[in-house]
Amino acid sequence: MDEISRFAELLDKCNNVVFFGGAGVSTESGIPDFRSVDGLYNMKYKYPPETILSHTFFMHKTDEFYDFYRNKMLFLDAEPNACHYVLARLEKESKLKAVVTQNIDGLHQKAGSSNVFELHGSVLRNHCMKCGRFYGVEKIVNSKGVPRCDDCDGIVKPDVVLYEEALDNDCIKGAVNAISKAEMLIIGGTSLTVYPASSLVYYFKGKHLVLINKSATSSDANADLVIRESIGKVFASIYH
Repeated sequence: MDEISRFAELLDKCNNVVFFGGAGVSTESGIPDFRSVDGLYNMKYKYPPETILSHTFFMHKTDEFYDFYRNKMLFLDAEPNACHYVLARLEKESKLKAVVTQNIDGLHQKAGSSNVFELHGSVLRNHCMKCGRFYGVEKIVNSKGVPRCDDCDGIVKPDVVLYEEALDNDCIKGAVNAISKAEMLIIGGTSLTVYPASSLVYYFKGKHLVLINKSATSSDANADLVIRESIGKVFASIYH
């Protein structure tokens, strides 16, 4: 039996599945992986992307932050791929209990998933730092320079976790709860190098750990099944 057939067989047996995903889930939708050879972190800018995407830079060089953010962080024309759609289908079948994602693009919800824990936030949500008013992503796209609140003129900030910022406690608790109760954990499209998000997989105590990633990860040795394939191809293969 090949690896994908084995994956389909395990999936068929389990009724409490959680998916933990990273950038590789979105690359097949045309969103670049920051850490790939030709990714964002290897491009040349006035400042390193890690610096630009930090809380300190946001507070002190807000204009330059938004120039970068609009050009390199927003992929609003991207569409879900086979992985997103199959996960949404598995949720509707009550097999998949949660998606835990490091991505900020909202594609899981666009595909139909509802129980999604976005560890690093979402570009689709934005709030005024002064009065708390909510804004959709259109506010960022349609404004020039630093986006300002219509009510109080405060700075509108994306609900994206920047470097130096903590992950949302409620999101972490929800993700840990889902992972710790899962019978099967699928880790897909992530090298498990981004801390603290990657540490959440250690809460898994269930039966089957499946790892789908093109390159090796720190959890390979603990997995029941390791598939070195495109994640979209794997999911497309199990649900025609």
